[in-house]
Amino acid sequence: MGLTSRNKRKIVNDPVYGFVTITSELLFDLIEHPWFQRLRRIRQLGMTSYVYPGALHTRFHHALGAMHLMQEAIETLKIKGISISEAEAEATLIAILLHDIGHGPYSHALEHSIAVGMSHEDISVLMMQRLNEEFEGKLALAITIFTNNYPKRFLHQLVSSQLDMDRLDYLKRDSFYTGVSEGVISTERIIKMLTVHNDELMVEDKGIYSIEKFIVARRLMYWQVYYHKTVVSAENMLINLLARAKWLQESGIELFATPAFLFFLKHRFSSEDFKNDPTIIDKFAQLDDYDVFTSIKMWVNHPDKVLSILSNSLVNRHLFKIELRVIPFEESEYDNIRLAVIRTWPGLDRESADYLISKGSITNNAYIPEYDKINILQRDGTVCDIAESSDQLNISVLTSAVTKYFLCYPKNLLSA
Repeated sequence: MGLTSRNKRKIVNDPVYGFVTITSELLFDLIEHPWFQRLRRIRQLGMTSYVYPGALHTRFHHALGAMHLMQEAIETLKIKGISISEAEAEATLIAILLHDIGHGPYSHALEHSIAVGMSHEDISVLMMQRLNEEFEGKLALAITIFTNNYPKRFLHQLVSSQLDMDRLDYLKRDSFYTGVSEGVISTERIIKMLTVHNDELMVEDKGIYSIEKFIVARRLMYWQVYYHKTVVSAENMLINLLARAKWLQESGIELFATPAFLFFLKHRFSSEDFKNDPTIIDKFAQLDDYDVFTSIKMWVNHPDKVLSILSNSLVNRHLFKIELRVIPFEESEYDNIRLAVIRTWPGLDRESADYLISKGSITNNAYIPEYDKINILQRDGTVCDIAESSDQLNISVLTSAVTKYFLCYPKNLLSA
């Protein structure tokens, strides 16, 4: 016998919000599903705990938190007279609950390393479609809202926009677990200021200062946490390590790995493969952080020098040096680093040395009005963008993307 409806209305004690209520049997059953439980084993912030030791929270925490904020937002809008049926409310809660179900190990750090060419949103949709079959069509409306194909567009905006419940939760939660107070935002006040006008999610004008704080907090969290230079170094080391492991496996060198992880090391699947072969999603749903890190621990003493260096460095936190600047690095600078790597580890060729160096860029977009505006509803009924409404000069400045370029390489290299 299954649990009764009363027993399925569970309460979860969340360290950020306090008690979070699971409001329906379907939500409870989805949370209990193995695919959702897998999110307990995927860290929200990838390698960030190497900088902020408290950042050990998971996608499971975040999904429940975002669901809680969605409940608050729906209740707020209904009180203001916005028409949201019980079916629409439950579907929107399902959409936000499952919005990250397609994340792979270490979240964004390995987003395009394990499933090449597939974003976690793409995989989330595929997994939601499979769950919809398993739950006999009960997720159909949630999928329609998630994919922005439902007439009430504001419901999708609550799930995915520049002021959605996803962003509100991760800013507050990531700030809480990292201890970075600059990311603290008033989610309660922001949600109380939400409204709908012409089917668009908006903010009442008296909430403008809370939105300004939200945008500034987002900007600061990206520089201090998500794009912290040491986090960038660790994540690029992990990306290069996986690329090396994949190259070795494809070259016929058998590596230790869990079956699900080995499956993706041996194959490169296209988006069409994911869509046409359900066994690929089944294998993906078995992957989590533990698969990857267990393998990395075993590779510390692997005879391949590159794999061994990267594995040992990540296991023991001997992270690579990183240089950040506002202009791109020249090829000659990269070549000099490569020569120093080869000099330090005789026997490495140019291609192997490249796995020990990372070059790229990071761009901080706190607010992109061209993509999806945060609109303010004035008391006279007019609508304007937050950057135009704000009397804070820094908001208009924050609409400009800032790009920094990085170069990562091992410390203590012999000069070339």
